[in-house]
Amino acid sequence: MAHAKTSYVCLPCRASYKQPYLGDHDRICPRCAEPLIHVGSAFAAPRRRDTAAWRTLSVLLHAGVRFHKSCCGGPGYRPRTLSEVRERMAYARRTGEPFARALVRQELP
Repeated sequence: MAHAKTSYVCLPCRASYKQPYLGDHDRICPRCAEPLIHVGSAFAAPRRRDTAAWRTLSVLLHAGVRFHKSCCGGPGYRPRTLSEVRERMAYARRTGEPFARALVRQELP
């Protein structure tokens, strides 16, 4: 039986690769030889030219947010713009909620 494929991302190259998941095996970008980041099987990469979307993605990945499927099919809410990220950063600072949790909240109270 074939392994299900999952996504890996290279932030410097703005590239995404679908590859079989074989555990915590390190993957290397074929373009720049930097390590790839495992982002999950429910990931959809932005266009390479969309620098704002890649900046937003970088913030999410560095905060530990990934795109794994949940029991209901998708990864849940993820911010798509830098303004949404800033909004959630301010909320996290104001309330003391962990930044990664504030990023994936569907709505801010």
